[in-house]
Amino acid sequence: MAYDLITMGRIGVDLYPLQTGVPLGRVTSFGKFLGGSATNVAVAAARLGRATAVITRTGDDPFGAYLHEALRGFGVDDRWVTPVPGLPTPVTFCEIFPPDDFPLYFYRLPKAPDLEIHPGELDLDAIRATRVLWVTGTGLSEEPSRSATLGALAHRARSGITVFDLDWRPALWNDVARKDPAAARPFYAEALRHATVAVGNVDEVEIATGTREPHAAARALLDAGVELAVVKQGPKGVLAVHRDGESAEVPPLPVTVLNGLGAGDAFGGSLCHGLLEGWDLETVMRHANAAGAIVASRLECSSAMPTPDEVAEALAAGAVR
Repeated sequence: MAYDLITMGRIGVDLYPLQTGVPLGRVTSFGKFLGGSATNVAVAAARLGRATAVITRTGDDPFGAYLHEALRGFGVDDRWVTPVPGLPTPVTFCEIFPPDDFPLYFYRLPKAPDLEIHPGELDLDAIRATRVLWVTGTGLSEEPSRSATLGALAHRARSGITVFDLDWRPALWNDVARKDPAAARPFYAEALRHATVAVGNVDEVEIATGTREPHAAARALLDAGVELAVVKQGPKGVLAVHRDGESAEVPPLPVTVLNGLGAGDAFGGSLCHGLLEGWDLETVMRHANAAGAIVASRLECSSAMPTPDEVAEALAAGAVR
């Protein structure tokens, strides 16, 4: 099967409070959802009609079985989602304090199965053949996932679209990188050498480049080897700069935020979709912004990913309603 998109990285169960504005210790009920950034990107692109798959690992437990069922329900191929005996499927809790405070609590000990992706287990032919490959910064945080991620990038050798989601989650790195994020920069630099697209917010581009000023960071990402640099600026919108000189700076779509946690993943799925469609850069960014805004207006992440009609409606209205 030829895939439009293969993502590689985190998977887990999101347990989100069904009460907003309440500290986690006082929440009385939760919703259970498929989660994990790379996995959510695959779901988002599938909602837009793309053939997607994810490379990741779960625990050999009931939550792992649930994730397989959820992936298939969203139309995401789960053939490369394998169990790791002895490690539990990760669980993530959040607190919801709209419009801009959504603390995350990761339960990934003693080690997350998705960091046990081994280089020798990869389907390198599929990785080379897919139209888009999406990898993440978290995949670089620990072995053997680091070697698998860099090995996949090197084998792909920039064929097609190769997206590096900078995805800086300091809580998921070792003590050295948490105390000094610059310790992670060499691994980011190696990934950027093999990527054609880099995407991240201002905190993440600072980890990769040493600067958080969006235009300077975009230039630094291009100098590091990518063809397209995408810098998400929160309420200031998104900046995209292509090596050929094309650029776009697009404001956010007005939205009443309920839970902002899945917006970036919806943005990522739409980014892949727009690049595959061959749209101009401004159209790609406007579509991705709209997809992210829609998810920010909803409680959940994976099951909140918008359909093409929902994105079109939001763009036509100029806001998410």
